[in-house]
Amino acid sequence: MSTGLSQVASKFESRYASFFTDQPEVPFAIRDPDGAEHRFGHDAPAFTFAASNARAMSALDTLDSLVIAEAYLSGILDVEGDLESALRMRDFFGDTHPLVTAWHMLGPKVRGQVRSDENHISHHYDIDPEFFLAFLDRRHRCYSHGVFECDDEPLEDGITHKLDFALDSVEARPGFRVLDVGGGWGAFTEYAGRKDVQVTSLTISRVSENFLKNIIDREKLPCTVRFEHLHEHKPDKRYDAIVILGVTEHLPDYQRSLALYRSMLKPGGKVYLDASAMRKKYDISSFLRRHIYPGNGSPMCLHDYLKAVAASPFQLESVHDDRHNYALTSKHWAERFDAARAEIERRWGSAQYRKFRVYLWGCYDGFKRDYMQAYRVVLSLPAGATA
Repeated sequence: MSTGLSQVASKFESRYASFFTDQPEVPFAIRDPDGAEHRFGHDAPAFTFAASNARAMSALDTLDSLVIAEAYLSGILDVEGDLESALRMRDFFGDTHPLVTAWHMLGPKVRGQVRSDENHISHHYDIDPEFFLAFLDRRHRCYSHGVFECDDEPLEDGITHKLDFALDSVEARPGFRVLDVGGGWGAFTEYAGRKDVQVTSLTISRVSENFLKNIIDREKLPCTVRFEHLHEHKPDKRYDAIVILGVTEHLPDYQRSLALYRSMLKPGGKVYLDASAMRKKYDISSFLRRHIYPGNGSPMCLHDYLKAVAASPFQLESVHDDRHNYALTSKHWAERFDAARAEIERRWGSAQYRKFRVYLWGCYDGFKRDYMQAYRVVLSLPAGATA
């Protein structure tokens, strides 16, 4: 027997009344498979949950964000109208899935961090690069946020500003040996390599490795790429600088990563990193943990990271609040992704399109509402420091 609209609506009405007591309400609607509709709020619906069958109605009846998101991914539930408004209601729904969290957090303890990370990074990144290029900036292909001089600046310029900031922060110059932790789609490697900076780029994605090799060979850059986890990297000699673009989220053991940077960096050298962040470490939704970034990674927790820096030989040179910059970046990505919908669905399927659509617009909403934060951090290793 299908879950009736009246039953689902009753649960939603009860939650609606309490949820919007101290914040502006979001009007929306639920439409059942027969076309009957129930509206919530006093104004025209910003969006409608459109259920195509009884399973979709049962998913709504749970008031569980993961169950409802997975119904959307499968195509049995649609969100008609403003997806951004729907995402603003993320706290309207429950998200209690301790087994999802436990499974992904315990894996690295059982299999080891390196092997676990290789599997989890492969889950997210080992897709045809053309998928990511459909929404990333077209100049650098950078999968981390830009730094904008004004809100209407093109994404490409924002990324260039950020790459320039990274190079200037570590005082890179021709002949400098720089370690790039997490090569992605070659943004830093290509940009720095064209300036005669000798970049060694680490990646644990085979797709990324091949993409980077092709760039290095084509451009004849003084750079190398290595399929190697940071924890297993043993350079022949120390680097002049280290750059980490959007990878600290995958390195949640701050003490360990800082110790590795210390062992690989020349005294007097500098570290630049940027990262998305949250005020509470590991406070990640079950949807992100299961479908986007499995494993024990986490947006950076700034106060925990700075505590680790304070316990290390590194000196903190600067911290920059980039929440607004990441909101702008995420909006660019989400809009470009939606514009490429037909091609993405043709090549990679509707479920993949829906999954990343929720992810990218969810990022924009999170940064815009301060649910998530972002930072640039510059560290220096004193000249007298020893390994």
